[in-house]
Amino acid sequence: MRKAIIRSMMHKLKGKGVDYADIRWVKKQHESLSVFNYDVENISSHIDEGYGIRVLCDGAWGFSCGSIFEEGLIEKNIALAIEIARVSSFINKEKVAFPAYPAVHATYSSAYQINPFEVALDTKLHYLFYTNELLLKEPKIKFAQSTLDFYHTTKFFVNSEGSQIEQSFIESGGYFEAVAGEGSNVQKRSYPISHHSQIRQAGYEYIRELDFPHHAGRVRDEALMLLDAPDCPDKETTIILDGYQMALQVHESCGHPAELDRVLGSEISYAGGSFLTLDKLSKFRYGSRQVNITADANLSGGVGSFAYDDEGVAAQRIGLVRQGLFDDYLSSRETATTLKRASNATMRAESWNCIPLIRMTNINLEPGKESLEEIVADTKDGLYLCTNKSWSIDDLRLNFQFGTEIAWQIKNGKLKQAYKNPVYYSNTPYFWGNCSAVANKDSWYVWGIPSCGKGEPSQSMHVGHATSPARFEKIKAGVRR
Repeated sequence: MRKAIIRSMMHKLKGKGVDYADIRWVKKQHESLSVFNYDVENISSHIDEGYGIRVLCDGAWGFSCGSIFEEGLIEKNIALAIEIARVSSFINKEKVAFPAYPAVHATYSSAYQINPFEVALDTKLHYLFYTNELLLKEPKIKFAQSTLDFYHTTKFFVNSEGSQIEQSFIESGGYFEAVAGEGSNVQKRSYPISHHSQIRQAGYEYIRELDFPHHAGRVRDEALMLLDAPDCPDKETTIILDGYQMALQVHESCGHPAELDRVLGSEISYAGGSFLTLDKLSKFRYGSRQVNITADANLSGGVGSFAYDDEGVAAQRIGLVRQGLFDDYLSSRETATTLKRASNATMRAESWNCIPLIRMTNINLEPGKESLEEIVADTKDGLYLCTNKSWSIDDLRLNFQFGTEIAWQIKNGKLKQAYKNPVYYSNTPYFWGNCSAVANKDSWYVWGIPSCGKGEPSQSMHVGHATSPARFEKIKAGVRR
């Protein structure tokens, strides 16, 4: 029924004489469960559905949206989108360049084994309660929280070029944390990530793979250990970042600055700009020869994976950084014309009521040759930093500071004592230029971040990062006294 209505809407739009138009029908389902200590903190299930209309008319964009599929309201939204485009054309300094693409007819569904929405609520809650029970066995653990999140998104896209694309995605994930306290001393450990759920394009089988109960004892014990651990020493040293911290590092200091709309200034008032200006393309030494960063929208399990973006362009794998040299941007059909290139399919919208923006897909640090164990064994003196705790980075994605939950001293190739409150800080080209090793495929893992913010009004997008631990030389770490 919805598809027939969307096709009818497009037929009417094409009769209005617009230069280009597309319509996205999106239905999103999100189930979230959270247990705090021994109590249910949250059980929520939300379904959101509607359509967004984007038109190009007189060289300018117009957008409108709605959630009621009635003919009269649809006609008003079509007229509104066209009116916005025509009014905008009077103030645009330049006409939008939007190259034509061939029509596509396609259907895509992400892979999963167990539909998480068909798993009993009691089963999910028992999993969380048992995790918290293990975390709270020690009295110095002041609180424990465990969470599961499940997403099901369906999209139907049509445009005036004749494309009709249907896609369906199921994502599953979760995380837990234990907070230890003794007086004013408070320390936290999390698994598998911090701040929010680690998600994957997968079904409930991924929750079983995460195996919260198996990791609960280690997380609890490390939180307790940190209460008595010394502060991370303040010095310039060699650091090794674990896979999750590397994912955040790639996200903030490569993924965002490579977004071409940021480079061109269209995000400057909110999300900021980028130090990767156009003159740096294929010329700028972004990092050492160890550094190879890709954008791969075909990566299995990545939450930045899809078959076609929200402009109907096929998913791609591109090299952003090749052996340390900056080589490409994340682009759209419109922005790619600036480079005289074709779009590399990174336009996505959070939902039906949002315009598509250039968004990260799966931005990956490609694995190296050595194992993590070999890299540690080859490090005479340094720190191994694990699990993001905080971050700060400037508007151009150049100068940054990250904190992690724990650091381990490395002495003569072995992990020694733990430190609390570790931080490290640097600037992007210096940091990546001092990358001396990236761990191999054995520790390469697909991380999923469900809360990447961008745009005005702000949109929160699911993006992926496949990374393994990596080593960096002469990096400042520790809290300055």
